[in-house]
Amino acid sequence: MSAAGATRPRDELHSYYGRPVLKAPVWTHEIPLYLFAGGLAGASSGLAYLAGRNGDEELARRAWLNAAAAIGVSPVLLISDLGRPARFLNMLRLFKVTSPMSVGTWILSASGLATTLAAADAFTPFVPGRAGRAARVSAAVLGLPLATYTGALLSDTAVPVWHGARATLPFVFGASAATTAGAAAVATTRPEAAAPARRLAVGGAVVTAGALAAMERGLGPLAEPYSTGAAGRLKRAAQVLTVAGAAVVAGLGRRGRVPAAAGGGLLLAGALCERWSIFRAGFQSAEDPAQVVGPQRAGIEAGERRGAVRHAG
Repeated sequence: MSAAGATRPRDELHSYYGRPVLKAPVWTHEIPLYLFAGGLAGASSGLAYLAGRNGDEELARRAWLNAAAAIGVSPVLLISDLGRPARFLNMLRLFKVTSPMSVGTWILSASGLATTLAAADAFTPFVPGRAGRAARVSAAVLGLPLATYTGALLSDTAVPVWHGARATLPFVFGASAATTAGAAAVATTRPEAAAPARRLAVGGAVVTAGALAAMERGLGPLAEPYSTGAAGRLKRAAQVLTVAGAAVVAGLGRRGRVPAAAGGGLLLAGALCERWSIFRAGFQSAEDPAQVVGPQRAGIEAGERRGAVRHAG
């Protein structure tokens, strides 16, 4: 938003009778859970593959198990939000590269198959060697887009706080996914074998904090929902949980299973609150006429878009 739009009095940024300009998203509580589970599944696949390549078999097996569990619950959450399984299957009838929803559905389906086979290969002798290797590579390759496409999906909407962060939101989701993959592996793996996961969890938390700060700076006045209402409360909870979890994982987490599980759990809870904060911020942004009218007026005044501006006085 330009300086003119940022400094315009809020009472001038109104809509007809103060009604919302945009219709709030219709997504239900399953969606932030899916944002969390999809990121965990995608990043865990990458962690499992790299751990296996480095000979960390215990860590690789745990990460594959975490990835399989998260990818298994993801379609359930989406179908629950859609209301009927047929609606999910209908999205697979075509592949539309310009639609994040279409691309994401195919990525989720392909990643689910590859991750399930890779996890089966890690725990059973029934997957042929060549098929197991192909599944591990495919799951790892698909893990990155699975962890980040939901950021592109949100920013492809007209919701100001999401669309305004279209350049940074996928990076936020990717870094947060890495945090959850490391945290889940720390919580489920012996500390002696979890050193790479600890580094990933703590490093991911640091990068996520930086990406979130960059996102809010880029949003400017549009970042207001992150300091108010439910989104603001969830953001503060995420910060406290993440800092506490990272401290425990980096310190006591290397000494025993109980503190490792506690630290990993705190980081997972923090990442879930962060995803839910971003989700709720979209609702608050859509319901606030100033969030929509302000950028439009600023763009007109700056000559970046066509339209008429009414000046008071």
